[in-house]
Amino acid sequence: MEEPKTLQEAIQHYADFENCKAIMVELRWPDGKVKCPTCGSEKVTWLANARLWKCYGQHDRPKFSLKTGTVFEDSPLGLDKWLAGLWLLVNCKNGISSYEVGRDLGISQKSTWHLLHRLRFAIHKGSINKLSGQIEADETFIGGKARNMHATKRAEKITGTGGKDKTIVMGILERKGEVRASVIDTRKKKDVQKHVREHVLAGSAIFTDALKSYEGLDEFQHEVIDHAIAYVDGEIHTNGLENFWSLLKRGLKGTYISVEPFHLFRYVDEQVFRYNNRKVLDDYGRFRLALSQIVGKRLTWDHLTGKQPDDATYPN
Repeated sequence: MEEPKTLQEAIQHYADFENCKAIMVELRWPDGKVKCPTCGSEKVTWLANARLWKCYGQHDRPKFSLKTGTVFEDSPLGLDKWLAGLWLLVNCKNGISSYEVGRDLGISQKSTWHLLHRLRFAIHKGSINKLSGQIEADETFIGGKARNMHATKRAEKITGTGGKDKTIVMGILERKGEVRASVIDTRKKKDVQKHVREHVLAGSAIFTDALKSYEGLDEFQHEVIDHAIAYVDGEIHTNGLENFWSLLKRGLKGTYISVEPFHLFRYVDEQVFRYNNRKVLDDYGRFRLALSQIVGKRLTWDHLTGKQPDDATYPN
């Protein structure tokens, strides 16, 4: 069948289990040879009625499904719901709330919240390759505005001015390339410069604002734009990252409304994925890329809620 191009086509297409099976087998085993996730053996048989494979290797987990060894593992939800949820997550520009997805898929908000966090975990992708060329670096604060809080909540949450009591997100953008963003502890020089050096190739041209923490990046061609004077001076600006921050905050404030600091990095990963693939891939392409990253990752409810901090399988 033709690849789905729209949400409506995707829902209809993946309502058929055979279509779910076809794309997941294609992405997980490109050579068409299904292998046991436990022992790697190709001596497996498809049990159509049970929708399982049986491995003839000598071990205690001979049966496995399409979900085994993926971020979908141990979920009672059908693949039709997982794939529809994935399509929505990677293609809704400003994100989509667990309440809305739950209504769309006919499952509880609690289950949907877990589903979406597992998908965010899957689409996170680290890289050892460094960015180069013209680079923008900037940081932003994420947190509620004091004027929008009740007096008692304001007294509890706000204990200082400026960025105090807010979470800091650091971003690095390669112009005409990708953005990388992550939560950092402070805006002090050691944290900011460590992040820059981890992600940017020495000798690159790097543009920042006038924050003192950027001083000392001598291995880079460092140019500064002082926002108290101007926002653009020829090629010296951080407007590319300002664009990314606007998209991130639009989703956090308009869609998710309230995000706990310890979950923020997953929402940042979600926006990074969409931003980096917004022009190079269409809706189906983003969906397919995300689906190719589900293998070897687990995020249980206990880990997500902090009950078992070591119960996740992290991507490289």
